[in-house]
Amino acid sequence: MPNQVRKIGFIGAGNMPQSIIGGMIKGGFPADAVLVSNPSRPKLDLLEEKYGLTTSQDNHEIARQADVIVLSVKPQLMREVCEDLQANVPDLANKLIVTIAAGLRFASYYEFLGDNIRVVRVMPNTPSLVGAGLSGLVADSSVTDDDREFVTQVFNFVGTTIWLEDEDGIDVLGAVAGSGPAYFFEFMHGLQRAAEEFGFDPEQARLMVQQTALGAAKMACESELSFIDLRKQVTSKGGSTAKGIEAYQQAELGEISKRAVGAAVARNQEMAKLF
Repeated sequence: MPNQVRKIGFIGAGNMPQSIIGGMIKGGFPADAVLVSNPSRPKLDLLEEKYGLTTSQDNHEIARQADVIVLSVKPQLMREVCEDLQANVPDLANKLIVTIAAGLRFASYYEFLGDNIRVVRVMPNTPSLVGAGLSGLVADSSVTDDDREFVTQVFNFVGTTIWLEDEDGIDVLGAVAGSGPAYFFEFMHGLQRAAEEFGFDPEQARLMVQQTALGAAKMACESELSFIDLRKQVTSKGGSTAKGIEAYQQAELGEISKRAVGAAVARNQEMAKLF
């Protein structure tokens, strides 16, 4: 639990804010300190019923009550939402602004909300939905140590956090950890198809792949060995695994990963200029 409980208001109630809220409540954060706004009622009704939260379809109402405002709307809607808040919530400079939107840089939030705000950018990834996320965080120069501690503990409710030195780091983290689950799913799909082509039915093939992925990830998390050393532990010289690894190395899997991350970084940088 954060040492000092602050009222935290979420602007937007999509899947990611729902998962963060769920993790917070499960971790012991008081429900009466969590506020949520959303344009339509169904998601709000669900959160009210499940957690007993204060909800509203009025962003102004939630923002006025909150000490910390989490902006969880799509990047293309951010200007409209923020400029509306600036026009209707008079004390934004006294609140901490946290944004989980991809792409938009600090300069955009200063333009939308005023240059006297405190902002933390957070890039959570989709495993946050199951409490196993990785969130990258970067703060502007006006964010205090207490702010950092509070935001860290909030996002630790849904996984692990890494503080980054600058906004460029968010682009790279997004390309590795943000996009990474998709890379793994693509790889898992390929293994499943291979198993099916060698005679397994889809259900069996999926079970083999997902349990193997889970086991490998657990081994990696619980070991201090490098990934290469872990791979060597599974690879007997001259055995079948060695032959499979040879095939991956001939296809330059490492270079493919580097190209994938580079392409995602470039796209993140492009998106920063779109909104």
